[in-house]
Amino acid sequence: MAHSSWGFDNPNFDFVGQRWIAFTVDGLLLVAVVISLAVQGLNLGIDFTGGVLIEVEGTHKVDVSAVRHKVEALGFGEVAVQSIGTGNGILIRVPPVAKVANQEQEVANTIKKALGTEFKFNRVEAVGPKVSGELFQSGVIAAVLAVLMIAVYVAFRFEWQFGVAALLSNGHDVLMAVGLYSILQLDFNLASIAALLMLAGYSINETVIIFDRIRENRRKFKRMELGELINLSTNQTLSRTMKTSATVALSLIPLALFGGDALFGFSITVLWGIISGTYSSVFVASSLLLYMPPLTLGQTPQAAKAAAQ
Repeated sequence: MAHSSWGFDNPNFDFVGQRWIAFTVDGLLLVAVVISLAVQGLNLGIDFTGGVLIEVEGTHKVDVSAVRHKVEALGFGEVAVQSIGTGNGILIRVPPVAKVANQEQEVANTIKKALGTEFKFNRVEAVGPKVSGELFQSGVIAAVLAVLMIAVYVAFRFEWQFGVAALLSNGHDVLMAVGLYSILQLDFNLASIAALLMLAGYSINETVIIFDRIRENRRKFKRMELGELINLSTNQTLSRTMKTSATVALSLIPLALFGGDALFGFSITVLWGIISGTYSSVFVASSLLLYMPPLTLGQTPQAAKAAAQ
């Protein structure tokens, strides 16, 4: 087995040998995620709980932050305010107001008083819990199907063992991101679904890079032990993996710090997902191949079995 040695010019880190430490840390994090989801659940946003949707238009370019502060001060709870159109339009989402008949009119009248006469109200409508519930269900199905289809692609692109490893690794990354929403009680909305789908794509990209190198090296070193092969392939792609992850992470940090409340949840989740996805690609996905039937990679099953011995 390889000896651990850091250094991006010629790394020789024993990923396979240290897999149990990685699995233990990962297992503890997954336990924390499952407990949080069971106890706290998700803090569903207005997209998934229903509420009141109001579209207003200003006489000039609107300061979204100022409008958000005014609406939040009304005590409706966690509201969502975003710019639409050319900059004069604003879309305001307000959570459901309990025990209030014609809540959309009540909410609209209150917001009108707060914003003043410089705003024109173009649309006011209530979004029922049934519609928002169906939206949440569709979002979850989309995320699950994305992970499954990615695994199917990897299974056809390589071998079924790689597909199973990709399914477990990618599913792990998405679950970790969902867990962050639960632990921090971030607003889980449509942007959150977009973040999960983005993470699934990013994570599998890094995993496929390593898988492709494993396949390439398997053909070169037919009698090399699988553990050594995984270490060799992961170390060969390590510099590229770390540089890619660092570049993407650096672009997200300013977004999380200065993007405001509307983008904080999205950016911090993607940032965490990149860390988790890089970790799982390097330590988890490839090591899972050790616990599956021998890879053939173009060989007959008998030849692959003999090579693995």
